[in-house]
Amino acid sequence: MIEVKNLVKRYGDHTAVDHLSFQIEKGKIYGFLGPNGAGKSTTMNIITGYIASTEGTVSIDGHDILEEPEKAKKCIGYLPEQPPLYFDMTVLEYLKFAADLKKIPKDKKNEMIQEVMDTVKITDMKNRLIKNLSKGYRQRVGLAQAILGYPDVIILDEPTVGLDPKQIIEIRDLIKNLKKKHTVILSSHILSEVSAVCDYVLIISHGKLVASDTPDNLSKLAAGSNNLSLIVKGEKESIRRLLSEIPGVKTITVNSAENENGWRVKLSTEESADIREEVFYKMAENHYPILEMQSEKVSLEEIFLELTDGGNDKKDDSSQKSKTENHEEEGGEQ
Repeated sequence: MIEVKNLVKRYGDHTAVDHLSFQIEKGKIYGFLGPNGAGKSTTMNIITGYIASTEGTVSIDGHDILEEPEKAKKCIGYLPEQPPLYFDMTVLEYLKFAADLKKIPKDKKNEMIQEVMDTVKITDMKNRLIKNLSKGYRQRVGLAQAILGYPDVIILDEPTVGLDPKQIIEIRDLIKNLKKKHTVILSSHILSEVSAVCDYVLIISHGKLVASDTPDNLSKLAAGSNNLSLIVKGEKESIRRLLSEIPGVKTITVNSAENENGWRVKLSTEESADIREEVFYKMAENHYPILEMQSEKVSLEEIFLELTDGGNDKKDDSSQKSKTENHEEEGGEQ
């Protein structure tokens, strides 16, 4: 649906996007994840034709965004971080205005506007001035204009910034529903948002695309993709030695357990390893009681911190990327 090849954007001596390449397939929600200032908005502005790239190409459903801008933009609905609203218009007036800009046929305009308002749940607000709406409802109005015309691709730049928890949940539910008819690209620096709604994640750090995969598969990129936490009574070094004998154990950390008469042990294991039974029997054989045992997956937060920490210090960013059919070339942005 979207193909980005060797995208570069420079501002004087500063490179904002550095040979970024990826592909977007139909019918999925893609998360564009990175720290504040990573250049996510710059990339989205190039994809939507808002700004031009220095080098590289962007193709939307086979149409080059620079050579065939009108055909390419017909495939895209865009909600910038700051929704492009006219506060002195009512919701209905604004959506009619947006429909005219998108050249929606007059015989379909009213019906489509009504359907879009129903989709984002703003029908009851249609006669209210936009300046009198809450931020959550303004965001819904912005989302409505992006959906108008039913473009194949919906691009959302930080869609939940500044919203309260209830509004965030509502907007996330709306985004999930868009997947039924649209391909969605969602940029965010909020990790919980990406893991909650996205089928596929692209992580950018220090000008590099450091990972691209499903949220579940991204755990394979983290050092120690499974963790096992224990509180064990016994002799510290003996506990460490016995656990190191178990196949699949990668690292062992032993510290004093707070408020417990024992040691808090943290194990990292190989992705496919489940060593809980081996740990139980090994400790039982040596009469070391296990007071607590908890298995946990590495969170997206931990993966994000590992992949973005140090950024330029990483010797080979490509080794951090998962090998997928759709994201084959290394790129990045700053």
